[in-house]
Amino acid sequence: MYARDNEAGATPPQEPPTGAQVETAVEAFRMLGDATRLRLMWLLSAGEYDVTSLTEAIGAPRPSVSQHLAKLRLAGLVRTRRDGRRVLYRARDAHVRRIISEALFHADHEVSGIPRHDD
Repeated sequence: MYARDNEAGATPPQEPPTGAQVETAVEAFRMLGDATRLRLMWLLSAGEYDVTSLTEAIGAPRPSVSQHLAKLRLAGLVRTRRDGRRVLYRARDAHVRRIISEALFHADHEVSGIPRHDD
């Protein structure tokens, strides 16, 4: 299986993840397991938004959006920067953007019946 996976472009196996790595990944997936947070992360994967723009985009109450953003930030999935009095939010990095993208591509295949990609 290793040789076949490698021929398909997969990376060779690495060392097993540490306990800290597994816990961090579990926390990230826990945060993404909420529909509002996943919608927020989809938007934040494409650019920077302030709370008002996010509230309007997903139709959730402002206090709820603020609480979700705080959780995402604590989990290390979101970063912020100040622009005057506004705080702008964005997906933390390319790794986080890929997780969101792949999760939603997977969901699209499941929902729409698009054929799966073979390994």
